[in-house]
Amino acid sequence: MKFTKSGVFGRKAYNAEPESCWECYNCVKHCPQGAVQMRGYMDFTPLGGAVEVYRDEKTNRVYWTIRYRNGTVKYFVFPIRTTPWNSIKSPQEYPEPSKEFLRAPYLSCEHEKLGGNKLGVELPKTKVPEVVKVEVRG
Repeated sequence: MKFTKSGVFGRKAYNAEPESCWECYNCVKHCPQGAVQMRGYMDFTPLGGAVEVYRDEKTNRVYWTIRYRNGTVKYFVFPIRTTPWNSIKSPQEYPEPSKEFLRAPYLSCEHEKLGGNKLGVELPKTKVPEVVKVEVRG
């Protein structure tokens, strides 16, 4: 099944090598024209279904059209992102972490993004063993 937006049989790009597909749908979500059509995967579309995606950056939404093999069509709308464009700081804007923070189980800015000490969350005290030098005799 290859349909255009109006439901008429048309030509669209499709995955010629599905065994190489990671099923991440990045190629489908990134295409702004909706020129890629994918088969639906078992977790949300039964065998024979088709999935089309239209990305609208003006409204920051992704529109999903799912066509089932019995002719039923369902539409879903999701936001592209939940934060404003260019609102996320780059890694260079964060201060360099201290040595004790490097031993914590958090990622670079994770503690700050989780609320830090404002929520009463303290950094866990973990002991990381020192590196032991081993001689290899051959």
